Amino acid sequence: MPLTPEQITQAATELTARRNSGKPGPRLPENCRPLELEDAWQVQLAVTRSLGQAVGGWKASPPSPGKLVVAPIYQPAISRATVCSVAFPADRDLGSVKVEPELAFVLAKDLPAREQPYTEADIDAAVGSVHAALEICASRYADPAGLPFPEMLADGLVNNGVWLGPELAAPEAAAFELHWQAGDEPRQTAQARHPNGDPRAPLYWLANFLCERGLGLKAGQVVITGSYAGVLTVPAGQPLKFDYAGLARFELEFRRG
Repeated sequence: MPLTPEQITQAATELTARRNSGKPGPRLPENCRPLELEDAWQVQLAVTRSLGQAVGGWKASPPSPGKLVVAPIYQPAISRATVCSVAFPADRDLGSVKVEPELAFVLAKDLPAREQPYTEADIDAAVGSVHAALEICASRYADPAGLPFPEMLADGLVNNGVWLGPELAAPEAAAFELHWQAGDEPRQTAQARHPNGDPRAPLYWLANFLCERGLGLKAGQVVITGSYAGVLTVPAGQPLKFDYAGLARFELEFRRG
């Protein structure tokens, strides 16, 4: 049975409280756990209303069987600062932060809700710039491993913010060599590849998904479209260097807020 409006509110109230306190908790009470993707999406929307924070962006990936990869990124959790404060690190005791290397599309024009779908050319014309970025990951569940996908979707798919880096020096690529280094540790290298092949494909899907639901995208919003190298665990409190070879280089430091 679909969740009732009261059950959606109950789930959203609990997840909102965890975001505000910075303290993860157990699974949602059984009576308000979303079992279907649409219920989870409605819980997401209710969390946004409850938080009262502006949506500064989205994470997205084209849907696949049993999965709907879409979640808001709240404006206060988007940072460009060289020293980035993370209020809710994934591994408090270890002093580490989990990040995903991504590209971020920053919109220069609105793509409001409308009846007619947007073409790829429409969406391309709305993109103002493309940046190197790191998604900052953390769950509002104390033990998210193995949870059913709708429960993860309701919580925003472990999104805890985005660090927005420099604008790319060349057009975005489906693959590149990724280098990163923490402090004086040896530099690490990976062959980075976008999970969808085309880093704009999720953006094209998202624009019309939101359009169909009366939401749309707004100028200034940031859209991330999938990790090029899975999840990296990096230390907090140490200088970090990243090199998206041929695209961007940047340095930053995460500090726990």
